[in-house]
Amino acid sequence: MGMKSRIALGAVVGVVVLGAVSANSGDTDGGSGDKRSSASAEQRSGSVKSDASDAKPAEDKGTEKASQAERFKAFVRKNGTPSEKEAVSHVTKVQGADEQNDILDAADVYTDFTGGIMGEGTGPAKLIASAFADWKHSENGLVTVYDADGELLGNGSF
Repeated sequence: MGMKSRIALGAVVGVVVLGAVSANSGDTDGGSGDKRSSASAEQRSGSVKSDASDAKPAEDKGTEKASQAERFKAFVRKNGTPSEKEAVSHVTKVQGADEQNDILDAADVYTDFTGGIMGEGTGPAKLIASAFADWKHSENGLVTVYDADGELLGNGSF
């Protein structure tokens, strides 16, 4: 699948997700569903940080208040290959790793690499995506790796 096809597919998936969130947030029964839908929508938009009280996997014990990026780096330091450890040392931020429903899971990993897809980070981006897939598992997940300027470096399934 070409880069333009992936971007178009990503846009279509984003519209479908936003439509589903909008449809769910219009529910007026006043129950807890409204709160969860709006909180979920805020988390996807990046305006709310992950709740540190969420249940963590066994490898995350002791890092209850750690960010998603810190937990990802700790996992790779413990379980990754030397190449993955080097690549993941450039990770600055991870979003979407905790919001999984096995339907349309999407996570974003930001790095300090520069130059976009033609820069130095393209190779390490594949290692980062692979390490992410070892850390998180989803039936239909996509992790996207970005450079310091927000330009796409690569992606992979998790």
